[in-house]
Amino acid sequence: MAILQDFSRTGLFDSSNWWSFLIVAGSALVADYVWMLYWRWKMPPGPFPWPIVGNTFSLPNVKPWYHFEQLSKDYKSPIITFWIGRNPTIWVNDAWAADELLVKRAGIYCSRPRMLVFAELGAGQWNLLNMHTVTPAQRERFRVQRKLTHQGVGVQQVQKYRSFQNDENKVVALDLLKTPNKYVEHFERYATSVVSIIGFGRRISKATDPLITEVIAIMHQAAALNVPGKRFPMLLETFPILAKFPNWMAPWKHGLGKSGTPRQGNNDFFYSLAEEANEREQDNYSKLVFKEGPKYGLHPREVSALSGNLLGAGSDTSSSTLITCVLAMRAFPEALSAAYEELDRVVGGSRSPDFTDDLPYMRAFVKEVFRWRSVAIIGGQPHAPIQDDYWNGYLIPKGSWVQGNVWAIHHNEREFPDPDRFNPLRFMNGPDSRPFPGEKGYMTFGWGRRSCSGQYLAEQGTFLSVARLVWGFRVDPAIDETTGKEIPVDIFNYTDGLNWRPRPFKVNFTPRTEEIRDTIAREGEKALQDLAPFEGETKYQFSTFYT
Repeated sequence: MAILQDFSRTGLFDSSNWWSFLIVAGSALVADYVWMLYWRWKMPPGPFPWPIVGNTFSLPNVKPWYHFEQLSKDYKSPIITFWIGRNPTIWVNDAWAADELLVKRAGIYCSRPRMLVFAELGAGQWNLLNMHTVTPAQRERFRVQRKLTHQGVGVQQVQKYRSFQNDENKVVALDLLKTPNKYVEHFERYATSVVSIIGFGRRISKATDPLITEVIAIMHQAAALNVPGKRFPMLLETFPILAKFPNWMAPWKHGLGKSGTPRQGNNDFFYSLAEEANEREQDNYSKLVFKEGPKYGLHPREVSALSGNLLGAGSDTSSSTLITCVLAMRAFPEALSAAYEELDRVVGGSRSPDFTDDLPYMRAFVKEVFRWRSVAIIGGQPHAPIQDDYWNGYLIPKGSWVQGNVWAIHHNEREFPDPDRFNPLRFMNGPDSRPFPGEKGYMTFGWGRRSCSGQYLAEQGTFLSVARLVWGFRVDPAIDETTGKEIPVDIFNYTDGLNWRPRPFKVNFTPRTEEIRDTIAREGEKALQDLAPFEGETKYQFSTFYT
């Protein structure tokens, strides 16, 4: 009571002071809301925002790309504005608008916006994925990292990887003969092994290797978090002031911004892997990074980011694409007849497909795999214009979030009638095809200067993997042992993360012929012999660096 009396004597509980505070706070709130409505009036259409929180709390709990697709239809606009707190996000739900803005105006939309969760509280500006490119100095660092990445997985460089990529894929076919029920593990091992050989000169021979079990788990966790949301931690993007609280009193920051536990004289996990690889006899990308590092003044965190991006982006996405292919083969067997005919005619059963085979239907088949259920379903991290821009008279402010909705783009009835049907004929220049911007016919790998650096490696490997999978196996329904009935699959049962994949489903793999079975076994054993020089171990595990 004495303390309250002291406060009363000092005037802190004086009613006039409280009224002044409320008036100032209320005026600031009104002014801020007027500012939001003013900008909303100039920007593409979208739902009406609330003060401070914007439209955040109207987000669905999962898979918001469906919601943005529907909003685009409701507002009859290929581009809409959705407010995450006080920050407007421009969602591009149309292929032609995406091409006009993110490709043809790539110089404007080359930067990233301010991102708390995956930049300021994570990798910061050391990583190419999050890097701002507003100032000349920022653009120079971006150019350096992009150049070094292209030297590792650019269109010319990836052709040098075809031999071991082909061998690793032959091993997958052999694994499917032995333990077909573990097909997800086989795909993950294959995809991780290819990028590990490229990045670190070491293949991954077992699905239990920590590089798979730990790193892919982290990729899945990151993909689940990196989606616009109304729950923590993504709610920090709505209320950025909460990021100012120290970690010990901010449970909403749990799991973010870990610095890891560096071993003596070294940095983090990916830097340590790269440093170890630099000492290997086998040629690898890490050697290039260490060789070029002094010339470009690379910080250790940049070395870590360059090596980590290669592994993180290549392992999860490639394996998820192959799982989607299996789902399509099971759900749409009618799409396989033309593939079997082409493969039997061109390849036969005494050998498996390779890069030299002329397989136009299979190339269309792979394009449809990329289109039907693209892994990076919202095109990766958002873009941000480095200056104010206009589209059809609407303002797109400098620094705003601009996100391509790959789901909506690839499921637009105008370009892809009956879009949930898996139909490779869309890409055969026949009656089922429709005009689409660009040469590829899909937008799976993003746009402009922020497109996926590893897309050529992914396209090269996916073509060979899918062609060999279709050549080698029938994917038949799994049978319920209790009822004797076929186990159905659900083509919409996908995970909820930024990089999604089908949730577990059962199928039966059967070699198409006995000759093909023998070929798979023979080629697989020979591939293991050819891959022997890449065998090796690492002394590092992700879990020892991060707690």
